[in-house]
Amino acid sequence: MTVRQPRYSKEEFARRGDEIYESQVRSQVETGNHGKIVAIDIETGAFEVAENTIAAIDRLYECYPDAQPWVIRIGHRAVYRFGSRSLKKSV
Repeated sequence: MTVRQPRYSKEEFARRGDEIYESQVRSQVETGNHGKIVAIDIETGAFEVAENTIAAIDRLYECYPDAQPWVIRIGHRAVYRFGSRSLKKSV
């Protein structure tokens, strides 16, 4: 089994991942994929969309074994949420 190590700081991962998502990926994945996960290689810009984090990252690694994946939930600010607060907007 390959042991993968991050090559960037957490801040650099976030900066690169968010930048690639906003400039290249978002327009391609947003329609019809709300709530799904997108895994983006922060070095190549390659990405995979799946129902969950593991599937998205596994697909990315299949094509790019040395990928540095950044994960985003399409249409949300975070991949996961903590606490019991509802995501629905109150009227």
